[in-house]
Amino acid sequence: MNENMKYEEAMAQLETIVRKMESNELDIDEIAAQLKTAQRLIKFCRDKLTKTESELLEEQTEGQ
Repeated sequence: MNENMKYEEAMAQLETIVRKMESNELDIDEIAAQLKTAQRLIKFCRDKLTKTESELLEEQTEGQ
């Protein structure tokens, strides 16, 4: 996964994985690989949100 990836790109990839799983487009081997990718994407998104939240809270604290 690319460190420069944007949150929106990661979410789009996650949505694609979910769509493929829901429509049974993946065989069992692909499902395992896609689940691993989804786990990495979810972690990336959570980390990005946590970092953004921390930065916003820091900005609010400095502004007071």
